[in-house]
Amino acid sequence: MSNAAPSEAPKGRIAQIRETFRLTRKADPTIGWVLLGIFLAVFAAMLLIGFLLHLTWFFGLIGLPLALLATTFIFGRRAERAAYAQVEGQLGAAASVLSTLKSGWFVTPAVGFTKSQDLVHRVLGRPGIILVSEGPSSRATALLAIERKKVARFVSEVPIFEIQCGDGEGQVPLAKLQREVMKLPRNLKAAQVTQIRRRLDALTASPLPIPKGPMPKGNRAPRG
Repeated sequence: MSNAAPSEAPKGRIAQIRETFRLTRKADPTIGWVLLGIFLAVFAAMLLIGFLLHLTWFFGLIGLPLALLATTFIFGRRAERAAYAQVEGQLGAAASVLSTLKSGWFVTPAVGFTKSQDLVHRVLGRPGIILVSEGPSSRATALLAIERKKVARFVSEVPIFEIQCGDGEGQVPLAKLQREVMKLPRNLKAAQVTQIRRRLDALTASPLPIPKGPMPKGNRAPRG
């Protein structure tokens, strides 16, 4: 059993990279040629520097991992953009992005909604409670105010933040939503978050389904 584990891990990472590449290529058909071009450009640049300095082999050895690193970085960024493109515009897209937050964050989709399909999602974490809306600002403002009053009745002592997700003025684009949530100040301890989560369970509505898709976790490139 123990001997099989090390060999299975690389296979799992390779399979993950292949699946990520396949899904990325659906939204970004040129991804293969772009990555190949970046790899060759970086490697060729290092070889040229080595040739001019009469250290071709040395810079060739440095250029190979450097080209791989640059290619991996660009792949991660393109995969991230493709993942957002697949869910953007769908009902519950913000909840889909928020669900990939690291441990310690608790996301409850669609705690508030309207007939016009405007949504409010609730996020609980170290900053406090973050209410995230989907929909035009003219309607989202009122929906957030309603949900804020409802939450405040249960946890009046907890900081409550409001974020409008969208492309309108004063709203946060979907691709920047995670970053906006993560930069909020840490006001609570982990134990307090657990206690507040239990108190909020009574407020939880029946969640709506969120879009399925290969959302990037932590805005990092795929490992391996």
